[in-house]
Amino acid sequence: MHLSRRLGRAALVCLAGAVAAPSLAAQRPSAVAPTPEVRKLELNGVDKVDAAELEQSIATTATRCRSFLLAPLCRFTRFRAFEERHYLDHKELQRDVLRIRVFYFRHGYRETQVDTAVTPLSEKAVAVRFDIVEGPPTIVTDVAVTYDSTLLSRRRVRSLTLLQRGEPLDLFQLDSMRLSFQNALWDLGYADALVDTSSVVDPVARTAQVLVRLVPNHLTTVGQIVITGAEKVAPSVILNSLSFKPGDLYRRSDVIQSQRNLYESSLFRLAALDVPQTFDSAKTVNVLLREAPLHDARLSFGFNTVDYIQTEARYTAYNLLGGARRLELSGTLGNLFASSMNGAGIFRKIPLDTTITGNADAFLQPTWQTSLTLTQPAFLQRPKNSLSLGAFAQRRAVPAVVIDRGYGGNVTFTRQLGLRAPASLSYRFEVTRVEAGSPYYCVNFGVCDSTSISALSLHQRLSPVLLTLQSDRSDQPLAPTRGYRARAEAEYASQATVSDYAYSRVSADGALYTRMGGRRNVLATHLRIGFARPGQGNTDGVLHPRKRFYAGGSQSVRGFGENQLGPRILTLPHGYLIHAVDANGNPCDAFSDAIRFCDPNSAVDSVPEGGAFTKKINDQQFTPRPLGGTSILEGSVEYRFPLPFFSLGGAVFVDGAAVGERVLDPLGGGLSSFANLVHGKAAITPGFGVRYYSPVGPIRIDLGINTSQSEQLAVVTELVKNGKRELVPLDIPRRYSATGSQTSAWRNALNRLVLHLSIGQAY
Repeated sequence: MHLSRRLGRAALVCLAGAVAAPSLAAQRPSAVAPTPEVRKLELNGVDKVDAAELEQSIATTATRCRSFLLAPLCRFTRFRAFEERHYLDHKELQRDVLRIRVFYFRHGYRETQVDTAVTPLSEKAVAVRFDIVEGPPTIVTDVAVTYDSTLLSRRRVRSLTLLQRGEPLDLFQLDSMRLSFQNALWDLGYADALVDTSSVVDPVARTAQVLVRLVPNHLTTVGQIVITGAEKVAPSVILNSLSFKPGDLYRRSDVIQSQRNLYESSLFRLAALDVPQTFDSAKTVNVLLREAPLHDARLSFGFNTVDYIQTEARYTAYNLLGGARRLELSGTLGNLFASSMNGAGIFRKIPLDTTITGNADAFLQPTWQTSLTLTQPAFLQRPKNSLSLGAFAQRRAVPAVVIDRGYGGNVTFTRQLGLRAPASLSYRFEVTRVEAGSPYYCVNFGVCDSTSISALSLHQRLSPVLLTLQSDRSDQPLAPTRGYRARAEAEYASQATVSDYAYSRVSADGALYTRMGGRRNVLATHLRIGFARPGQGNTDGVLHPRKRFYAGGSQSVRGFGENQLGPRILTLPHGYLIHAVDANGNPCDAFSDAIRFCDPNSAVDSVPEGGAFTKKINDQQFTPRPLGGTSILEGSVEYRFPLPFFSLGGAVFVDGAAVGERVLDPLGGGLSSFANLVHGKAAITPGFGVRYYSPVGPIRIDLGINTSQSEQLAVVTELVKNGKRELVPLDIPRRYSATGSQTSAWRNALNRLVLHLSIGQAY
């Protein structure tokens, strides 16, 4: 028999008659209340479909805790505020039998049988069980698509053919396939295209043949554009935001992009494009709008134990002088009242120090940051173009470490190459000055000699030109299950761009998402590659730490802490070397330049134990400092799956990266130069995690397992000479293990677990 798109409705009628005949014999009558509470719900026999999706398709629901955070309380109390209670409706229970059979029918299982049982748990509570016998599926033996090969390629048709031979006759998949073909033809300008689906089912053999016929009909164009709901915003602004104009082909991608442009302008609370259903080559587009406030101002206050009192102000004008121009002005102030609150109560004590800046209270002075950005959408009256101009200035401080001052501006031109595929070209001019001690430059710049440090501490210009390409073909913004995301960047700075730092930098980052084992089971893979090459500028080939590559952290290799995979050095406070010895076992001189001969492996605690300084320090007293690399090769594989309670999901993953220390020269060095990508520090770490899918995105808890071994690392310490701090590299390295090799075995195993808590997926 031939089944059309209306097969689902016919199935409902047929199954209704089938279900009406048998009685619910297994639903045992009991002396419970007419509307007892459902304390437990079971779906027995579910194997071929997603149990969570099936449960959502029925009306009967069990009482549950409102949040997994309240789960411990729900175990010990029945307080209504903690629970979302549900009660048994006998009529809906009967309808649920039909709903389950229809659900299976549409998934290709046409002989499914369902029975129910209601078991009293108390006078006011019951347990409901659905016993399901899925039965054999109806298998697709052939899928034939009739189409115009001048419009769609064979490869494109294969990618849109979601229903495959050997699979059950899933009517959900068949309907999705029909919509996919219809949207593909619409994107070519055939908005009135028809996609006819039919199937021939052999109920005895339990097989089906599927036929899909594509009828493009006529090309459609945009006719009249009618704007409704615009009062303060000029019609010309709205028309400039649309990706089409009268006479253009009426295409789906243009409609989606136009709606996106209207929302991203922040001028409208509602932006809908409606086209009356007419079989006509010219389409009337109704733009339905509801305007939003054209100005927004925010003021906020806060505090923390390091930066004291902080305040932030932000002002935005969304239609400055018309044309949908957006002006954003923001400013922050920190370290307020630091002098009077320093060391008081919960606030950190910042010691007065003249060895870094020469000013004892420099780190107690206010910090600030301000920026101004003007954005012109539809630049040159092209809805795919935008131009942004900005200016910024800041004074930032890390207590007792560094004061960073800077100012500058930027200009960015962006063009939409396709749907969710922008390309931007930007230039950023920044003058920066860093006030810090020698350890900062050695740790962050990799420069430890005093001559280079003196040059870097002056005003320097960091002014790159940056080209960015992006493409987002994922199905969901917060937790993708299909598609991919990709980003590529090319950056250049030299004297030609008015930059003291000269370098070339290229990087690419991509993630692929594939469903595996269920609609909510996702295999996500991630790859990142990049290299940077310093040039000869006013900084003698020094690569700024912002432009180096780092690995490790919640969005990288999760077996390591933030940026801790790659080239590193160890820093050790001066006090631990006072009672150390040198390589020959003689007491070292920790108060002169001879401190460089001290053996860090013999460092002891500065607090005596039993009247003697004999307690050796362990690896935890050494602080690893990332230096970054000139190249990176990073990859991850993660399998994400739902958990059977609350809105939780689980994940297992394997992350790996190699941060190179050599300069990569793919143009001048040939293929052999690519070996520098993995010549450096590398590691592969497995792990597992849990995700709570909240409205703002997945809240992620991951445990990475650090499998690395101990390594030889250089050690630097500080020495105060003539009132100034100087950095002193030690001649003897330290055998260092981040997992604490000098502790007990169980402690070592525990230290190998690295905890990460963040919002959003890793990639």
